[in-house]
Amino acid sequence: MNWQDISAITEFDFTSGRITHLAPQSDNADWAQGFYTVLGDMAVFSATGDDAASFLHGQLSNDVERLPQGPVRRAAYCTAKGRMITSFSYWKNSDTIYLQCDANQQPAVQKRLQMFVLRSKVKLASLAESLIPLGLGGAKAEALLTTYFVALPAIGEHVHDAANGMLLRHEDAGAVARYQWLVPADQFAAVWQALKNTLVLSNSSDWYLGDILSGVSRVVAATQEVFVPQMINFELTGGVNFRKGCYPGQEIVARSQYLGKLKRRSFLASVAATGLSAGQELFNPASPEQPCGHIVNAELLNAVESLLLAEMTMADAEQGDIRVGAADGPVLQFRELPYVIHDITRTPE
Repeated sequence: MNWQDISAITEFDFTSGRITHLAPQSDNADWAQGFYTVLGDMAVFSATGDDAASFLHGQLSNDVERLPQGPVRRAAYCTAKGRMITSFSYWKNSDTIYLQCDANQQPAVQKRLQMFVLRSKVKLASLAESLIPLGLGGAKAEALLTTYFVALPAIGEHVHDAANGMLLRHEDAGAVARYQWLVPADQFAAVWQALKNTLVLSNSSDWYLGDILSGVSRVVAATQEVFVPQMINFELTGGVNFRKGCYPGQEIVARSQYLGKLKRRSFLASVAATGLSAGQELFNPASPEQPCGHIVNAELLNAVESLLLAEMTMADAEQGDIRVGAADGPVLQFRELPYVIHDITRTPE
């Protein structure tokens, strides 16, 4: 099913795979009770074959060979210089490993991985048109999901696989449970009608805010090859395994972790501005001639504010006066992340 078909079913024009035309709902009590949206800027592909796990283990920053069924993990796919090409979520069932990344990157990333398969027994296949990603949350959404799934994932970053698709539980947004439902294309029309009859339709941004509040960064096409994993706190959210074997960029990633201080990190902030996007430059007015960092991810918080993860030097963050777009642009208001950033030299265990 392509996005033209989905547009016909939903009666929305999905030029970006997102719902963007509604007013922000994240402070709406009805929204918190039960909402749904489309997450079409994400895409999934599969890896099957006898060597699938060992092949991916040698390509990604996290452990794939010892991946059990149930957990959803994160991993970086890096260049030889340690810069992230994309960020993955990945999980498995009895015979398949699934990888999800930015939809605009998925074809090129899959093609790049295919170049290194060589004689390995691995088959990579796009599922972008066979699994439609929806975002749901709230108590009413959980009640509806129990009519499709025998059980729901009890904790965040876990997945259940069934005939009705795959259900991934993400980190909660405050007290609101969040799920991503990868719906089989042939079931999408019926599922959409059921959601429409029960839940509040929401902008895609309202769902993605939960990832930003959780401090979980996502690399997209605009930030490809901009960040080493630690620059976006990727190892702090479970995306890097420092005990596994080699993978492209592993030496740079390990050196960044263990030799000297980590000089760049990502921070949670809000800003009185809209229309922000990943990759947009940040400035310190004390040094206006060059940017001090980049927006990693940004989503609309309300009609006049955005919430974002902002990458910059530790020194600039401590100075505190950081602007979006220009040295005289809107000022970032820093917020507390749900985890601690330790700016210290680390020793391998």
